[in-house]
Amino acid sequence: MELSEMTARQMFEHLRANPARPRYGFGTRPMLINVDLQCAYTQPDTYVTAYETDPRQTEHVNRLAAETRRLGLPVVWTYVAFSPSGDDCGMFGTRTDTPDSLQNIKIGSPRAALDPRLDIAEGDVVLNKKMPSAFYETHLTSLAIHHKIDTVIVTGGSTSGCVRATVVDSLSRGFRTIVPVECVADLHESPHFANLYDMHKKYADCVGVDEVLDWYATLS
Repeated sequence: MELSEMTARQMFEHLRANPARPRYGFGTRPMLINVDLQCAYTQPDTYVTAYETDPRQTEHVNRLAAETRRLGLPVVWTYVAFSPSGDDCGMFGTRTDTPDSLQNIKIGSPRAALDPRLDIAEGDVVLNKKMPSAFYETHLTSLAIHHKIDTVIVTGGSTSGCVRATVVDSLSRGFRTIVPVECVADLHESPHFANLYDMHKKYADCVGVDEVLDWYATLS
């Protein structure tokens, strides 16, 4: 195992400045997947499970959503929420059972609601997912195939959890996968940057949101 005295942030920044491999690059037909931008995770003044990394995250996501709609391509919003019994959370919900536990985000509850700062339009896809990846037991793969998608943009949270799971599944399904770094967030700095490092090295291109928006501007 290689040892390093760098922090996770420094490792990610060093990798971006000194890429070890070529990028996957952008394609021409993007699908935007916004992972779990719900109040349980976006309102730290209200919920202990919430976090903020970039204070302009929702603003950036809204711009990406508008650009994806302009192309007539899918904008997806996911949220996690469970039945009154919580049994649809399965093994994922067995480690704790407190009011803040995952399986106690109930369908229709304030914790399950998408953040009111988000611009969600008619025609967008809103999915109640049950597991970390947005692709798990949802119709996103068939939706992407129908729209001839070649590039998946992933935003949301957490970077180390549901974002990473969605990114790995996106690559596994053959899509170029892009993570705009200002558009993802996590509860702690080290897991956030460690997972950006890992995704950028293996599974995705983790780039600035302005670069992604510049690419959108070339599409019609």
